Amino acid sequence: MAYKISDECISCGACASECPVGAISEGGSHYEIDADACLDCGACAATCPTGAIEA
Repeated sequence: MAYKISDECISCGACASECPVGAISEGGSHYEIDADACLDCGACAATCPTGAIEA
């Protein structure tokens, strides 16, 4: 199951720079994760300052 970014996201971009496969991009209201590309590695969740990323 891919990670997801909640509405708690402040669009800082920290997660996008940590994603090894580039599965995170800026969406309409916050960053979004492409579920098909996500490796479930958790690197993004570990860097999120607001805890907005969950499995």
